[in-house]
Amino acid sequence: MSITDRLRSRIAKWPYGLMSVLAAVAAFGTYTCMYSFRKGFAAGTFSGEQYFHVDYKVWLVIAQVIGYTLSKFYGIKFIAELKPGQRAKSIFVLIGIGWVALLLFAIIPAPYNIICLFINGFPLGMIWGLVFSYLEGRKTTEFMAAVLSISLIFASGFVKTIARSVRDALHISEYIMPFITGALFVLPLIFFVFCLELMPPPTEEDISLRTKRAPMDAGERRRFLQRFLPGIILTLIIYVLLTVMRDVRDNFEVEIWASLGNKDNTIYTKVDTIISIVVLVAVSLLILIRQNLKAFSVIHLMIIGGCFLIAAGTVLYNLKVIGPLQWMTVAGLGLYLGYVPYNAIFFERMIATFHYRSNVGFLIYVADSMGYLGSVTVLLVKELGRPSISWAAFFKEGVLVVGIVGGICAVLSLLYFLQNARRDNKRENPQPGLNIQPA
Repeated sequence: MSITDRLRSRIAKWPYGLMSVLAAVAAFGTYTCMYSFRKGFAAGTFSGEQYFHVDYKVWLVIAQVIGYTLSKFYGIKFIAELKPGQRAKSIFVLIGIGWVALLLFAIIPAPYNIICLFINGFPLGMIWGLVFSYLEGRKTTEFMAAVLSISLIFASGFVKTIARSVRDALHISEYIMPFITGALFVLPLIFFVFCLELMPPPTEEDISLRTKRAPMDAGERRRFLQRFLPGIILTLIIYVLLTVMRDVRDNFEVEIWASLGNKDNTIYTKVDTIISIVVLVAVSLLILIRQNLKAFSVIHLMIIGGCFLIAAGTVLYNLKVIGPLQWMTVAGLGLYLGYVPYNAIFFERMIATFHYRSNVGFLIYVADSMGYLGSVTVLLVKELGRPSISWAAFFKEGVLVVGIVGGICAVLSLLYFLQNARRDNKRENPQPGLNIQPA
């Protein structure tokens, strides 16, 4: 028996709550480390450089997002069919490829190094599914997934702060800055992935509460999509909108804040920390709801509430009732209240509600593939169709659309899945007068 197996056996005897905390922290740490290899370049502005009348940084973002998008399409198959024993090796290999691409980015002169960001984006797009596969199908998945999802918010501002600090302290160029930033996180990455590997498989209680999770072949994936097609279409519409504007905020946060008159290097971490805490509490509290249908409904309400915050905050900002700091905080909170559930618990509770033998990774990558395809499309449309509009103005217009259209689709999605649950209940309990007994 290996050292890892012996440690895993010991951890299996720990109190379930303590084991969940270990997994949550390890998942958070792993994905935060991955972000250092992905978003370090976004801390730079690369000002004054244009190719074919498009800003150089926009080319970099587009190249990485295209790689990330193609990764999501490939990940539908890769993540759905992945076996547990292959996860850690896959994480190290994929992030290693992304890191080497950053080194090439520093060595190869512009604009030829744009292709390096494409190479960087493709492998890193599969890390979320690998990390989440350690957590899904457990009675504390909401808590663990909430902590993991906070890395989506926290890591973005944190990595930008680290990258800009490294650049200023070492007086290095913006081209080598992403590679050096990634180097700082190599050892933490190894440690956190090792901790994930120590997690024992789901218990019998986990399986009874959340449905067994298993790899899915092409036929199983197709049947799943056909079974829930209207709801999945509505979900994809909401998710594409959220992903596009969340990606704009993530990649051009430096430019947005500059347009709003704030050049404080620490503002990203300050605002994102507040958002992280609120979202963490909101998502974690879902662990208290054992009935899957009820939890699934509350998740919908959380997404609807996020869309309302986005729209209301933007309207108040346009009316000059609130200032830029308050608007960016409220809009960011609304975006992540909608975005995080889809990456963490929406599909987890959907599977558990309808007792469908499948896995969350497959569904996340279906959504992500569409989301990032939408993101790169919008970037191209913005740069080629409206190049003169500032990122702050573009973000303001975009989030208003997200708030209105996303909110309507979320309401329709809730009604669709509730109707499906009632139909399933009638098939299982054909006697008249029975109330729905949530899963």
